[in-house]
Amino acid sequence: MQLDQALVDAAIAQMNRRWPADESGGAAAVYLEDGQILTSVGLDNLNGGVSLCHETGAICQAYTLNKKVTASVCVYRASERDGVLVLPPCGICQERLALWGPDVQVGVPDDSNVTGWGVRTLRDVNPFYWGSQFTEDGAWPAPEVHSS
Repeated sequence: MQLDQALVDAAIAQMNRRWPADESGGAAAVYLEDGQILTSVGLDNLNGGVSLCHETGAICQAYTLNKKVTASVCVYRASERDGVLVLPPCGICQERLALWGPDVQVGVPDDSNVTGWGVRTLRDVNPFYWGSQFTEDGAWPAPEVHSS
């Protein structure tokens, strides 16, 4: 499944269920290879060290179900701004998504697009992925390498 407006809409719907429209908040949605959508929100905590990104819950659920993630998007609404932002995955979430390879699609901001967002693969977002240094041919590590 490819990242599309339906995935973005699922993330926005999850965000709206969790936070009132006048509050800042975010959410994420991932597509599984079978077309299923999983959504999640971040875990905020007084101790910032235990907070989690919005994508984490959906990524962990996919892994629990032993399903491949094909696309991921994170959305955020700031109470002082109009509209919803699409946020690219942070470095930690890039690592989490790397389990499913360099062709996982992620949402990124794109002001040249009428939607305000675009699609890139992990390979596009991180062309010098460090894990490639640990493969014999310099290719993106296979999922088995990530799990060992």
